[in-house]
Amino acid sequence: MTTEDYKKMLPTLPSDPGVYRYIDKNDTVIYVGKAKNLKKRIASYFGEKKHQAHKTKVMVKNAASLTYTLVETEQDALLLEASLIKKFQPRYNVMLKDGKTYSYLMIKKERFPRVIMTRRVIKDGSLYFGPYTSKHRANVLFDLVKKLFQLRTCNLNLSSSNIEKGKFKVCLEYHIGNCKGPCVGHQEEIDYNRKIDQVKNILKGNFKAAREFINAEMMFYAEKMEYEKAEEWKNKLDIFQDYQSKSAVVSVTISDVDVFYFEEDDRKAYINYLKVINGSIINTSDIELEKNLNTDREYLLSYAILELREKYNSIAPEIIVPFNIDYLDDVSVTVPKIGDKKKLMDLAEKNLKYALFQKKKQELNKIKKKTPTERILKTMQSDLNMDEVPFHIECFDNSNIQGTNPTASCVVFKNAKPAKRDYRHFKIKTVVGPDDFASMEEVVYRRYRRLLEEKQPLPQLIVIDGGKGQLSSAVKSLKKLDLFGKITIVGIAKRLEEIFFPGDSVPLYINKKSESLKIIQQIRNEAHRFAITLHRNIRSKEALGTELTNIDGIGDKTATKLLTHFKSVKKVKEAKGEELVKLVGLKVAKRLKDYFKEEEE
Repeated sequence: MTTEDYKKMLPTLPSDPGVYRYIDKNDTVIYVGKAKNLKKRIASYFGEKKHQAHKTKVMVKNAASLTYTLVETEQDALLLEASLIKKFQPRYNVMLKDGKTYSYLMIKKERFPRVIMTRRVIKDGSLYFGPYTSKHRANVLFDLVKKLFQLRTCNLNLSSSNIEKGKFKVCLEYHIGNCKGPCVGHQEEIDYNRKIDQVKNILKGNFKAAREFINAEMMFYAEKMEYEKAEEWKNKLDIFQDYQSKSAVVSVTISDVDVFYFEEDDRKAYINYLKVINGSIINTSDIELEKNLNTDREYLLSYAILELREKYNSIAPEIIVPFNIDYLDDVSVTVPKIGDKKKLMDLAEKNLKYALFQKKKQELNKIKKKTPTERILKTMQSDLNMDEVPFHIECFDNSNIQGTNPTASCVVFKNAKPAKRDYRHFKIKTVVGPDDFASMEEVVYRRYRRLLEEKQPLPQLIVIDGGKGQLSSAVKSLKKLDLFGKITIVGIAKRLEEIFFPGDSVPLYINKKSESLKIIQQIRNEAHRFAITLHRNIRSKEALGTELTNIDGIGDKTATKLLTHFKSVKKVKEAKGEELVKLVGLKVAKRLKDYFKEEEE
């Protein structure tokens, strides 16, 4: 989307809250954003560009159109934005990095409901509790429910008609352990559902209600002098209190809150979440967000809170955060300074720092297991913000001396090492005089047109030896071949080792000690050496008076033999393959044909 497109749209843009969508030429949504003032927010993409991130510029350039939806409030915009991001998964939006499958406890929607542990959430009307990031914690809760309440485990259809018909009489002999036999009328449905209500309380973290229920049952049977049953409920109360004493009770003064702690680096944001019910931590989670265009920490935290509260079914009326954010209606936002809430925030911070320490430790172990080549190329991918690891890199350089014999070279590195068989020399054909920009445009076009015609693999990274001018010329050729945007291309300027990206006037400075910069410098120097070598060979061979000695593998003796037989280079070029093979052999004949074929392109 160009600045001209924006200027045409400007008079119609409203100053109201809303959500906007950038759409590419394939009608795919590539970015969704929210704004308090749509007009000002959209204008920011087309104003002073030197302060924009590289990804923002690329996104706007890849966009073909822009649409927007007006809403009443900024909170509505936040909700709609989150909904559209989930629906379209735009490539330039913040992405929640969480590919794990967690455990849930499900209360099945059926008569005499079962409690089941599962990893799949299906919209069948059943109640799901979780997700539990700790499988051990889920198992402990599951065992507690089974010990406290005698619930059925069979998958029989206990409809009223089936029970009335006595279909399950045969099951009577199997009713041992937990199940009290509702299928054969040994347990009333109202009594069963009262216990299911207490299961819900426990899974929600409402321990007080569950404890009162168990205590009431114990006292009921004690008053009726049914001491064996009273003893059973006393044992259950002991089991429940033992479990509760081991759960993380953090404060008796705090009721239901969600606690979030936030940290970030250049590429990701990290959030720790504590779900607190009646002063007890019943769930924790560490997540990370991959930052794309949105780097504002308030936005990132708001986005994470929306995701986590929905994921963990939280309806807590208060959230505790490390810095102030604009959030939804009916939710109190607290930034604590002292007291129990500050202790909760400190606990979340401690959890997140420990999780990040463990993550870095794991990454270091992975790096140690990688080969040096994999490590270097991964670093280069990160430094240049590439989508792919650059296993195949090609670099171009021009060479001419005092405007004569303009040449160019293309050197190829595969797996960070020179692939000399794939090196190519180019004699400039269409450019008159010393014009480095036009020469670069010519050789880049010739190189990739040929690779496309021969269906050869393309590189992941193209390096242009030169600054913005040479880079822009190379980009023109990629656009002609419809390769721009499909291959990462950068220019490297010699003086300060600056890395330039297409359309970005602000260069990237890679740490001088970076291994990835050293590889880029090595391939640039190799391209320069290779170009100079060809140029020198051309000058020296021109002094000998024949173009044939230009060709790799053909020396003075072979050139003399060919010229003696054919009388001129032109006749050598026009000679049939069979005649050449007979005179100089298959290998030399093939080199001759390949050379003249390249000249024609």
